[in-house]
Amino acid sequence: MTMKMPNLGLGAILAAACLLAQPAAADTLKAIRDRGNIICGTSTGVAGFSTQDANGRWQGFDIDICRALAAAIFNDTEKASFVPLTSKDRLIALQTGEIDVLPRTTTWTLARNTGQGVTFTGVNYYDGQGFMVPKKLGVATASKLDGASICVAQGTTSELNLADYFRRTKMKYEVAAFGTAEDALKAYESGRCDAYTTDVSALSANLLKFRDPGDHVVLPEVISKEPLGPWVRSGDDAWFNLVRWTLFTLINAEELGVTKANVRELAETSANPEIRRFLGKDGKFGEALGVTNDWTVRIIAAVGNYGESFERNLGRSSPMKLQRGPNALWTEGGLQYSPPFR
Repeated sequence: MTMKMPNLGLGAILAAACLLAQPAAADTLKAIRDRGNIICGTSTGVAGFSTQDANGRWQGFDIDICRALAAAIFNDTEKASFVPLTSKDRLIALQTGEIDVLPRTTTWTLARNTGQGVTFTGVNYYDGQGFMVPKKLGVATASKLDGASICVAQGTTSELNLADYFRRTKMKYEVAAFGTAEDALKAYESGRCDAYTTDVSALSANLLKFRDPGDHVVLPEVISKEPLGPWVRSGDDAWFNLVRWTLFTLINAEELGVTKANVRELAETSANPEIRRFLGKDGKFGEALGVTNDWTVRIIAAVGNYGESFERNLGRSSPMKLQRGPNALWTEGGLQYSPPFR
């Protein structure tokens, strides 16, 4: 007899995965140490955030988070491994223990942060959703997209925001949803859709993939808030704290002027009490997180501070050429801010 399986929605699948994952969340740091490496979920390829170079080595803004964790735990950034994940399977992979942390362009929302067995640790990039159109379409603003066909990836906040935007503006549209962002982009590039929508940072990254980026335009409207950052499984406060404060380490280092070039010298010579606490010379903050007290020195020596990572992967020193905008430090008119290390 063949049993007919019920048609479970994504929410039910996530809830079931959450229950199955509970034992795995008990002591993530110990499991990582016993295994000898940290496993990070990443995208299947978003320029500036997570891509593989010609030698197959992962690099990018999100990748730096994982390598920072590897530096904190093992003092070795090569003890980080990466699992490429689509938008549809990224949270399930985290819940079921396939990965230890998800530093992968995943928006912080209420629904994701409650009842799905995953917890957001902090914002490493403030983004928003936008639209890309062919220049030949002659559209200069999203208000002219009435009746347009829009390519979008399934299982993303982009799909939901798209519906909200057209409902709010009382315009009509035709949605063309695809299983992956790559498929949605290919459909747009082939002319199947009038426009493509995703996070503005991803639109900028996608322009780099086109044979002639000048044939496409990113419209000026930003239709949503998309706070992005690392996710962990719920139920392991120690691991949550280490991931959260690793992100704050990158931000705080930039605030204090601690860089990849000067971190070891400052650790030995600085008399600034803030820097001494931050770099583990005073206090035992590393031990409280389950790592060595020089963990912040290891991190900054490996990947640099937040600003260095941004410029290298997304900013003026990168092909992306993105402005800091809201991702500037709070002292520079942005939103990035670290709590005190004390």
